[in-house]
Amino acid sequence: MTLPATSEEILDWGWDDYAPHYESLATARLDDAGIGDWLQRWSDLVELLSEVGTRMHIATTQDTTDVAARDAYHKFLEEVGEPAQAAEQRLKEQLLASGLEPEGFAVQLRAISAEAELFRDANLPLFTESKKLANRYDEIIGAQSVEWDGEEKTLAQLQPIMLETDRERREAVWRLAAERRLADRDAINVIWQELLEVRCKIAANADCTDFREFCWKALQRFDYSPEDCLEFHNAIADVALPAASRLLDQRREALDVGDLRPWDLAVDPHGRDPLAPFSEVVELEAGCERIFNAVAPELGERFRTMRKGGLLDLDNRKGKAPGGYCTEYHRQRLPFIFMNAVGVHGDVQTLLHEGGHAFHVFESAQLPYVMQREVGMEFAEVASMAMELLAAPYLAKGEGGFYSEEEAARARGEHLERSLLFWPYMAVVDGFQHWAYTHPAAAAQPAECDAAWRELWLRFHPRLDWSEFGDYIETGWHNKLHLYHVPFYYVEYGMAQLGSVQVWSNALRDQQQAVADYRRALALGATVTLPELYAAAGGRFAFDAATLGDAVSLIERTLGELAA
Repeated sequence: MTLPATSEEILDWGWDDYAPHYESLATARLDDAGIGDWLQRWSDLVELLSEVGTRMHIATTQDTTDVAARDAYHKFLEEVGEPAQAAEQRLKEQLLASGLEPEGFAVQLRAISAEAELFRDANLPLFTESKKLANRYDEIIGAQSVEWDGEEKTLAQLQPIMLETDRERREAVWRLAAERRLADRDAINVIWQELLEVRCKIAANADCTDFREFCWKALQRFDYSPEDCLEFHNAIADVALPAASRLLDQRREALDVGDLRPWDLAVDPHGRDPLAPFSEVVELEAGCERIFNAVAPELGERFRTMRKGGLLDLDNRKGKAPGGYCTEYHRQRLPFIFMNAVGVHGDVQTLLHEGGHAFHVFESAQLPYVMQREVGMEFAEVASMAMELLAAPYLAKGEGGFYSEEEAARARGEHLERSLLFWPYMAVVDGFQHWAYTHPAAAAQPAECDAAWRELWLRFHPRLDWSEFGDYIETGWHNKLHLYHVPFYYVEYGMAQLGSVQVWSNALRDQQQAVADYRRALALGATVTLPELYAAAGGRFAFDAATLGDAVSLIERTLGELAA
């Protein structure tokens, strides 16, 4: 059977249109001579179906008020996505039963075996329900706005105020945003309770002790355990937290304030005006294109392809889903970047970060099967975080970027400070998930969640004065979209940041060689194991105190050099 060439041709397909293609694959005889062709046919079908779903999902994030887009996506999930997952399971079992081992497919066979073992028909509607609940969360967050200086502003559009040197204005806007978030406290609690119930059912259906065990198998975490993550938290407490505390003490002294408050964390501690890299999104695109071109001309050309192809949605607006992401149009083998730019340096870092994900799509596009391009987030985030660091030498206008030499040094310093402060925050988010999914009865009570988050927050953020903001601390778990969209996806950022610092350490010795190693590792896709991917990029997959200590020392040393 011949498939259409593009996903645009099948946007209106129902399951009855896809089913014959799956049936043709399921009834084919597998042997050594024909396995390559069979896998390619399967891959082509997955690419088309996935791209249709991607288009629909993107539409729901671009406008969370678009009821038609939301309903179309939900219909696709229910009427196509669920039966497709069942059909995929049949093909996985067929391949495993054949005993065939296609060349370059060993890692995929390991993953497919784990997926087949975990599959349950009863979970298909539950996966759909969890995605619907995540959409409801987006609708709530996307609708959050306040009046500031006589204008309606989204909470993202208030970020530049947090960079102003006027402390009273920062405090006022911080309080305003906090009050707005708290107004949705009950609604988000309900979504969480419903999500938790769904996720616990998924785990029980799959004969897992709890949802953490389910996620470990579903996320194919073959190379580390939950206990390793908890040890990583301890390493962060022992190594990164003291360094982060030193940074915060320096900030408090530079600001000349008695205690650091939540509105003191983003402002320049030396009283300088906020970095203003661009006023229009087109300037952000052009500047990052020049930077990518400086890192490697081929990367600049690929980003130019995205600009010309309408593969960017960068500006913030009311009704847009929160956060930023890079996804893939699988059939075209092209990336798409979504974010909420408001004119601050963090937007530059976000686009550099998502650009790294985009280059991962481009570099691995030559791999024949879509399954070979499904890279675990532990390394996918190295692609993005390492790009932020590899691009750092080119932030100055003289190198193609946005800033004077002094401003570029300041921007690099701010990025490294945020990187160091991120590890403790990551430990809070990951620690909360370990607690929630191994204590589901307690986690079903929002007050217990508040208490658990508060305990973790105060453990990893001891230098801040949160007096009178107990409610805001306790509901911090409401503001982390990963908890609602992608459970247990967060420790990967901490691991990948450690890997990306190793790539950067190599770049300080030889930038060109480090970029070449980075690109070669991206081109491997998922054809080798996680430790092998790290090694190919010039690093080591490890997150013990000694490895973390080396990274923290490099960051602190570089911060001292940049300050000088």
